[in-house]
Amino acid sequence: MPRPTGRVLTLLELLQSGGTRTVAELADRLGVEGRTVRRYVDQLIDLDVPVESVRGRYGGYRLAPGYRLPPLMLSDDEALAVLLGLVTGRRAGLTTTERTASETASAKIRRVLPKHIARRLDTLLEALAFTDQPGELDHPDAGVLLTIADAVRHRRPVSIRYTDRDGRRSERTLQAYGIVAHAGRWYVTGKDAQLGEDRTFRLDRIADARTLPGSFEAPPGPAPAQRVLSGFATAEYRHEVTLRIHGTVEQIRAHLPASVASLEEHQPAPAQDPAAERWLRVELRAERLDWLPPVLAALDRPFVIERPDELRDLVIALADRLTSYARQA
Repeated sequence: MPRPTGRVLTLLELLQSGGTRTVAELADRLGVEGRTVRRYVDQLIDLDVPVESVRGRYGGYRLAPGYRLPPLMLSDDEALAVLLGLVTGRRAGLTTTERTASETASAKIRRVLPKHIARRLDTLLEALAFTDQPGELDHPDAGVLLTIADAVRHRRPVSIRYTDRDGRRSERTLQAYGIVAHAGRWYVTGKDAQLGEDRTFRLDRIADARTLPGSFEAPPGPAPAQRVLSGFATAEYRHEVTLRIHGTVEQIRAHLPASVASLEEHQPAPAQDPAAERWLRVELRAERLDWLPPVLAALDRPFVIERPDELRDLVIALADRLTSYARQA
């Protein structure tokens, strides 16, 4: 059971969240009797915390309006959520004023955090990368996230319990290179010791993470964010698609980003103008093909379908439909 001092601080946090809390509600949350709640309230009043008693059927206790409560008390999960929110906000195109406010708020939070939490959060931020402008992210387990971040920083192997997309569970040993936020989800990329190859794992599918003895050297090559994007582009799917598209890398990437397709030179760029249009080979994998014809139409560049034949049939069918629509009176 928590010690009495811990319950008094918990009571303080409950009152700080706003509104009037009944004695019954507070007793239930604290796991004590009503008279004990009243004793805890008296202790807060003795510490000059302005707790008001509200009479009536829906009465109870509340903090005096306008009272600003020191010190800042955050759990590991709360501190993680606040600081990651501030970091994400700074990357999301805030104005100069908003960015400055975000930075000062982050600095204030860091100053009052316990040292062990501050160190773990700094470790996470050092291990974190974004593939693009972040949107609303899911909420991974804070313990898993912080443990893997620590393993990334100190180059230590980590044992994880993982459930794949088909519901299969396994325990793996991972040499984690980095943590990446991509398309609203969190991923860790590294070398799977059992398979002896690089893999990417979704953090929300990791049930437990435990640092193991030993260390490893991170291999040279792409940064963690680029590894995640390349992994998505080359993942196993039902269809393997190969195209040749005449255009610039920028034109093609506007419709087929690195997380979807890989590009390579099919025709070298002119020496005098590396950004000039030329033929580029595009490879991607997909579970379905019906989304590709509209993308190719929107791209509006000459293209050749090398494989599969099914995609060629879908493009012809789309062209026929568009032609019939255009001919309608």
